[in-house]
Amino acid sequence: MYAKLVFRNAKRSVKDYLIYIVTMTICVALFYAFLSVSSSYYNPDIGSEYDFTLLSDGMKAAICMITLLLLFLIRFVNHYMLLRKQKEFAIQSIMGMEQKTIGRIFFAETLIMGMLSIWIGIFSGVFCSQFITAMLLTAYGKPYEISWTLFPDTVLLTVVFFVASFFVVGIFNTRTIQKTKIIDMLSAAKENEPELKKSRFISIAAVLFELFTAWGLMTGIQKIYFYDDPRLALSVQLMFWGNILFPLLAVLWPVFCRIRKKKREYCLTGLLLCSVFNAFAAASVAALKNKYYLPLGSGTLNQYLLFVLIDLIFFLCALIYLTSGLIAAWKEKSPEHRYHEEALFFFGQITSKLNTTSKTMTIICITLVLAIFMFVAAPVLTGWSSGYLDIRSMYDVQAFSRYNQVYEEENLPQDSYEIIADFLTEHKIDTDYDCTFNLYLPEKEDFHNRQKYDFPIAAIAVSDYNAIREMLGYGQISLGEDEFTTQWKTIATGEERDSFLKEHPSIMTDAGKLTLSGQSYYEDAIGETAYNSYTDVLYVLPDRICEKLLPVMKNRYITTSENISYENAIELEKLFTERFPEQTESGVMYGIRLCTLQTNSTIANNFVLQAAMLYGAVVLMIICLTVLSLQQLLDAGQYQYRFSVLRKLGVEEKAVGKLILAQLGVWFGLPIIAAMIVSAVIITYFIQIISAEISAYIGFGALMLQIGATIGILSILLICYFISTWIIFRRSVNPS
Repeated sequence: MYAKLVFRNAKRSVKDYLIYIVTMTICVALFYAFLSVSSSYYNPDIGSEYDFTLLSDGMKAAICMITLLLLFLIRFVNHYMLLRKQKEFAIQSIMGMEQKTIGRIFFAETLIMGMLSIWIGIFSGVFCSQFITAMLLTAYGKPYEISWTLFPDTVLLTVVFFVASFFVVGIFNTRTIQKTKIIDMLSAAKENEPELKKSRFISIAAVLFELFTAWGLMTGIQKIYFYDDPRLALSVQLMFWGNILFPLLAVLWPVFCRIRKKKREYCLTGLLLCSVFNAFAAASVAALKNKYYLPLGSGTLNQYLLFVLIDLIFFLCALIYLTSGLIAAWKEKSPEHRYHEEALFFFGQITSKLNTTSKTMTIICITLVLAIFMFVAAPVLTGWSSGYLDIRSMYDVQAFSRYNQVYEEENLPQDSYEIIADFLTEHKIDTDYDCTFNLYLPEKEDFHNRQKYDFPIAAIAVSDYNAIREMLGYGQISLGEDEFTTQWKTIATGEERDSFLKEHPSIMTDAGKLTLSGQSYYEDAIGETAYNSYTDVLYVLPDRICEKLLPVMKNRYITTSENISYENAIELEKLFTERFPEQTESGVMYGIRLCTLQTNSTIANNFVLQAAMLYGAVVLMIICLTVLSLQQLLDAGQYQYRFSVLRKLGVEEKAVGKLILAQLGVWFGLPIIAAMIVSAVIITYFIQIISAEISAYIGFGALMLQIGATIGILSILLICYFISTWIIFRRSVNPS
């Protein structure tokens, strides 16, 4: 009998469970899709030079940790269904059914819906996993073919995780039903809105904002004291003073409001405006630093990034808190809007909920900002790493040395790393190019210059430079007897290069003075290890000049006919480090970079990072949209009565439908629009900080595509939840 009751309730309530089913289906599909690449049955053809174990283990750990967030979501959705069916539970109790039995029936009902979501989600996950596989094989540079495969271990893990979650939540739900009084169940739908109390949340937020603003004021005073110069551009002067005057205004504003005995809303409005001015002043630091080459370190940029975040978080807190009051003020001061058609009812609906949920809405906004930022930051970070990999691993084998800890010239490295050539010969690995060369100091007296970020620029002989260019497929260059040219890192900007060349039309060496060649610079990438520490430029000098200079570093670059296998690369790295440790007793630092190992670890780490950030962002978005949806649906009983009054007053059904759309539009639109505005500011600041890296390794076109994809995913999720909420809402307030 109970089984029939369970299935009948499940069939009858399937529309009520629509949000539950949509949420669980999306969660299961994402869980299966991202976790499928860690399956033991998943064997993509990525080549012998790659080891898939690192990626597989990393994905499993990252996805399972992030999925713990879903426990909160499952609990929240179940709590919504529990509240929605309170009256039904009360009637069943009055009819004589034990509350323990009612709890078990409800658990069985939710389990049926959960299992339905699991199976729909798994088959949807098979489709979604194709995108994950395509992303993976693209990362490894391999062709992609569609393959519709169910992985048994991933299916089992998915079912076990979600069923276990349902059981844990079901136990709590059963205990809640047992402890709830029947009279409370009957009256749950008739409870009034909780009384609006003085918010401690906004008071605490305001106090913290004032403390951080005072810190920002002291920082601004410190920066203008150390870095201000009347020769700086007007925009820089305004930036320095803006980061003093705006924080000062924010600090003094509450004092003014206290003296004039202004209301808290008046004070918060002023602080909200101050937070906007503070945010723009702090954000201008990164833009002007890059434009005018201000001597502000990364620590200063990170500090002002923190100020921007604090300002924007308080902006969200104050905006959401004041929105209800702003709507109420607008209603009172605009009779033509207040009494236009059903506007009075609409204003009441909006303000009644905002009054009691400002803290929740603020948390939703902040979470959405985090999710949007993760969507944009994921490809930026992985693209940066991948682009940097192309620069680091241009050769199959790179052996190099550093003299940073060497203080005696006789201890400088002289070995030619023949152990590498012997290993390749022994394992029958053919080489296409093999170049061993020295890096020199133009002036011997610079040997003892070890000041960080001020290391002397190293030099390379033009013959060795041409050998490297031949390895990489570049054209040869030539120099006059008393000429030199420069080679630049990809990360260096055009302004930095032009400024350096303007200041160095000639250089002094131990073999005489050299003048800058007509072709003053080359930007073709030649790898990272060809430069001295903390420098972005390399001198290219005639061979006869280099013969008289002090060689301080020894490098060897090798390209092989075919990729070195992962096993051979591991063995060669171990053999090299045993012979040439990372740092010897004499202070010489040795290193080896194998393209196989670097590519393998970088691709695996990048994919895990990107997948985890994207998965986490989608989960956070789902949580936010689910909470927004259920906050409206939890009050279905009250809304049903309110809309029934409207109908009795003669309001047509078409107008009721417009009111519902408008209400849901405001409820979903306010936090999402606010979050997108704040996200735009944060992302702009983030891009300004790493603009050089984006330009060198990623490209702004690719970044814009990712931002467009983020907006698309958010739009799809929003449409799914908005339509589901609209359907259930219409059904809840419809008397039939």
